[in-house]
Amino acid sequence: MVNGIEIDFLPVGEGKHSGDAIAVRWREDDQYKILIYDGGTKAYGADLVEHVKKHFNSHYVDYVVNSHPDNDHAGGLLHVLENLTVGQLWMHRPWAYSNEIRHYFHDGRITNDSLAERLKQKMSAANALEKAALERDIPIHEPFAGSQIGIFTVLSPTRDHYVHGLVPQFEKSPELKKEESTAASFFDMIKEAAGYVADLWDKEYLPDTVTTSAENESSAILFATVGKGGYLLTGDAGIEALHACADFASSIGIDLPQRVSFVQIPHHGGRHNVSTETLNMIVGEPLQNTPDQPSRTAYVSAAANAPRHPKKVVTNAFLRRGFRVGQTKGRAISHFTQGTPKREGWGPITYLPFYEEVEE
Repeated sequence: MVNGIEIDFLPVGEGKHSGDAIAVRWREDDQYKILIYDGGTKAYGADLVEHVKKHFNSHYVDYVVNSHPDNDHAGGLLHVLENLTVGQLWMHRPWAYSNEIRHYFHDGRITNDSLAERLKQKMSAANALEKAALERDIPIHEPFAGSQIGIFTVLSPTRDHYVHGLVPQFEKSPELKKEESTAASFFDMIKEAAGYVADLWDKEYLPDTVTTSAENESSAILFATVGKGGYLLTGDAGIEALHACADFASSIGIDLPQRVSFVQIPHHGGRHNVSTETLNMIVGEPLQNTPDQPSRTAYVSAAANAPRHPKKVVTNAFLRRGFRVGQTKGRAISHFTQGTPKREGWGPITYLPFYEEVEE
């Protein structure tokens, strides 16, 4: 039986760039279990280790989960593996599938080994995690839909979609990546210059056709039930992964809109990862009126100096659905239930308001 859960979002961010580092603890059959979901960049690994030692009073972590191989999620986990005792590492290893995906590339000179090596170099932080785990005999598992990580069930991605739909998109040519980056920066400048529009409770400005990288869409999405609450961790998932997550949850009898009481807002509150339809599928449709006391909670990791994270249009969308929204912005925040230990020095969170103007 599970009694109580604590979900801590640590402050991660270098300049304007945000990251994720989440520590989770629950009490199961009179024993505490600890799960770390992403570790921010390499610079934040020490903070995560210190957090576990100080606030969880432990040098042991049952489960370390790398949601996807981006450095702002994988980098800090290496310090965790090197300085704490870890029971299991859960991470995707895209280089292990080079023999299954090599035929997707037109370059006939690519071999299984050379493709695997290119993927390892491209995802150096994740590759370093694998090496550290192997050196320490830490079991490595891949978080595909249906896997069980303690009390958490993986809802996305499936193995087939990961290997054949996502990994081939990881290995794009440098030229294409450069063109996409330049184009994205150009359009971001246009959007920022466009300014703000008035927002009303019954009007939502989230675009329906948004895309994010295949790496983000590969995020391992986790869901757990504790008492009457449902807890959803999303990493940097986009609308494709969130759709798949909702479909898989439904197939195993989980009604996410009815069950989710706590959710991680994907990708630091960026607007390229959620749509009205997607949010309706995972957390339910907007309420007709502002609730007097929101009964659900959404947290978002955003760097203290990130002017565009989280987007007001995104946080408003969660408020419409009955969530109170908390953000890191340079400080740790914790969500906890009854039955968890009290902590000295932790004060109340100031939740975000409903903004009357949002990004156009």
